[in-house]
Amino acid sequence: MTIGNDTDRRVADLEKILDVTRALGVTVDLDPLLALIATAATDVLDCDRATVFVCDHAKGELFSRVATGMEGAGIQEIRFAIDKGIAGEVATTGKGVNIPDPYADPRFNPEFDQKSGFRTQSLLTLPLGGHDGKIVGVLQVLNKRGGPFNDRDERLLSALGAQAGVAIERQGLLEQFAEKQRIQRDLNIAREIQQGLLPKQPPDLSGFDIAGWNQSADETGGDCYDWLILPDGLLAITIGDATGHGIGPALVAAEARALLRATVMQTRDLSRIVPQVNDLLAEDLREGTFVTAFIGLLDPATGVVDYLSAGHGPLLVYGAADDSVSEVPTHGLPLGLIPGVEYDPPTRVPLNGGDMLLLFTDGFFEWSRPDGEQFGTERLSDIVRRHRHLPAAEIIRLVYAAVVEFSEGTKQSDDCTAVIVKRREQSLA
Repeated sequence: MTIGNDTDRRVADLEKILDVTRALGVTVDLDPLLALIATAATDVLDCDRATVFVCDHAKGELFSRVATGMEGAGIQEIRFAIDKGIAGEVATTGKGVNIPDPYADPRFNPEFDQKSGFRTQSLLTLPLGGHDGKIVGVLQVLNKRGGPFNDRDERLLSALGAQAGVAIERQGLLEQFAEKQRIQRDLNIAREIQQGLLPKQPPDLSGFDIAGWNQSADETGGDCYDWLILPDGLLAITIGDATGHGIGPALVAAEARALLRATVMQTRDLSRIVPQVNDLLAEDLREGTFVTAFIGLLDPATGVVDYLSAGHGPLLVYGAADDSVSEVPTHGLPLGLIPGVEYDPPTRVPLNGGDMLLLFTDGFFEWSRPDGEQFGTERLSDIVRRHRHLPAAEIIRLVYAAVVEFSEGTKQSDDCTAVIVKRREQSLA
């Protein structure tokens, strides 16, 4: 395969994975999502069949909806004990299995082949995890054309499996609230899903204190934040604000987060990531709907943050050397407003000991008191300077408390979300 052909194939594979991510953001129906994931897996990995097994922990079973490799059979469900066969082993141990010759492996259960009339020649099975680490299912592909499954196949299937895990987990959350009254049920579900997508704990990075926080104005909101430690050691940081409040903006924010996550796993080039996500959102969102977003890549070894901001600001940096808070540039229009936007090149911000990157949504700055005066950036900057020695999470808490006090009882009308990235003093050589 030539370099050009290999590049074309990688682009095509990424597009299929992004198709799944986009579908995940706009539909909550599990069956079509699983069928799309299975089809994408067979296409991307060039294999005969893909099956998504869902864990039914209450019954101690795995059940499958087979969407590929059974001509004319449509979707077929097969159930078996959760500890049976290779799929059961992966579901119970949480460890993937790659077997070039299943019939030579004693763990292989031929009952599946007997029921489906299929002959398994090679097999790759990966666990599907939820946000809390609980295994919610298994993704299995069979019979790769041209040889056994390789490391590249495992990475691609893992990317698709992440989407399947989100889909299955979300379906479980929906079913948990099925007995409640319709309106309140919908609000509770959306809130649960949205909060479930937020990080549960700060990233474990030596020399850094990182905290995030979110308070929606309604039951659900359009703000989100996220971080992800990448395989090369960089930390991807995002914060976003979708227009409006309620379930609709919450779904938009979830789609933007998923697209950014999927894309940053494929490339670290922010000049490619942001325009690509913008075009995908512009195709999906209705007119007038958009997301302001910041995405940054922190190198823990150097303390350097490269970032690109799509209409999200103000962006502030606290400098410990001169005890100052300064504003850094944004780069263009929000995501999803119009396709084909050309963004300015990414900005680089070095963080030295004691420095902080301050990411706040406009719910903080624009919260006003009865006379109409807004909290603004100066008050926020003063609080950061006064409490610069405190942990990042405590600084966020103090800022929010100050905003509430400033408002003199004015109701919160916009979501408030914050992320602070603080480089510790002792991290300096």
